[in-house]
Amino acid sequence: MSRAKGNDAEELACQLLQQQGFVIVDRNVYSRFGEIDIIARKEHLWHFIEVKSAQDYERAIQNVTPKKIGRILKTVDVYMKKHALDVIFSIDVAIVTPDGVELLENITF
Repeated sequence: MSRAKGNDAEELACQLLQQQGFVIVDRNVYSRFGEIDIIARKEHLWHFIEVKSAQDYERAIQNVTPKKIGRILKTVDVYMKKHALDVIFSIDVAIVTPDGVELLENITF
């Protein structure tokens, strides 16, 4: 996927999140372990969100692997230490398809 398509998918995800009452805290956060596409807050819970887009849901979700989640967790740890955060959080995935955006909260493997 091109970076432009990825940016468009992230923008759609941010719009959905804001409509649902999330506050976007940060975007495209990098560490040596990987990237977090969107960091958002809703009430007391922080959400570290990976955005995946494809022509259909199945193709998008297949790109969320245990290895990818591990890299996100390491990047979350770096982010929280850097910003001196001690918060409750979840790892989420925003699936973007031509049919719309679906947020899967608190994913685990």
